[in-house]
Amino acid sequence: MSARYTFQCTSDDHRRPLPQRLTFGLGAHESQTHVVLKLIAWLLFYRERISVNTDLQNDSIPFVPDVCQLGYDLRPLLWVECGDCSVAKLHKLASKCADAELWIVKSSRAEADQLLRLMAREKLRRDRYHLLALDPDMVSELTGLLRERNTVHWHSGGFEPPQLQWVFNDVWVEATFELLQF
Repeated sequence: MSARYTFQCTSDDHRRPLPQRLTFGLGAHESQTHVVLKLIAWLLFYRERISVNTDLQNDSIPFVPDVCQLGYDLRPLLWVECGDCSVAKLHKLASKCADAELWIVKSSRAEADQLLRLMAREKLRRDRYHLLALDPDMVSELTGLLRERNTVHWHSGGFEPPQLQWVFNDVWVEATFELLQF
């Protein structure tokens, strides 16, 4: 298993002028599926000043987001967690990143539902979190296609309606996803 994944990026969408090259490191406790989830999150949430695994260098926020957008004051405006994420961490993020939009990207609706139940049981603050539940077959297929060097060509996608169309390593990917709120 490689410790780095490189993505050569192109885009048909003028709202997503993707950089030519993107590199993700594989963290100590991350899987290839986690890399795929981060890539999908980065593509869907793409905007100015978006980054992956950014060390905020802020002692009051002891976490590193999978995907984030920082404001000009270096405070998070968008915080995206991918895959497994503890409810305790989500609870802390709600207060430590009070101005940030908080998203959790899950590989399936079943995983998202399980997290929603845990969040309700732990009585996390309502109307603070957004969840994105992907198609598990798509995530599994993309994980199988992941190589050290990859190509990404973005065609279209977004949240209204929740869908995406792109080419990953010469394979056409077209899928819908579900948006949930807690």
